[in-house]
Amino acid sequence: MLKAYSLAQDGPSALSRSFRVREFACKDGTDPVFVDTELVHILQAVRDHFGTPVVITSGYRTPPHNKKVGGKANSQHLYGRAADIRLAGVPVETVAAYAETLLPGTGGIGRYPAKGFVHLDVRPVRSRWTG
Repeated sequence: MLKAYSLAQDGPSALSRSFRVREFACKDGTDPVFVDTELVHILQAVRDHFGTPVVITSGYRTPPHNKKVGGKANSQHLYGRAADIRLAGVPVETVAAYAETLLPGTGGIGRYPAKGFVHLDVRPVRSRWTG
C-alpha cells in the first residue's frame, strides 16, 4: 500500500523498527515522500536477516530528480516502490540472493556490483537485471 508522508512533519517517524520516513525522501529535499509499505517490510526483512544496517542510497524520486540522475522514465522510484541499498560488508550478490527468497515471483531486483548496491522494488511483476 502506497502512503504519502511529509518530510518536514514526518521525517523522524518510524515506518518499522529500523527505518524512518526521512531515509526514503528524495535527495532533492522535496515534500512529500511516497513509500510503499510492502517495500518497508522487504527492507526490514533484509535488515533482520543480515543483522546489519541497510543504507538507502535512493528511495522515492521526484520526476525532475529521477531525470537528473538518469533514472528510467517508468522507474519504480517515482512511485515510492523502490530503494537502492547497501549493506556494509555484505556483497551485492549475497543481498540479491536473499532478496530472491523474499520476491520469488514478483518485484524488481537489480544487481550493481561495480557500484556496490542492490535495487529492490515491489512492482507486481518479476524483473531482474544487472547494471
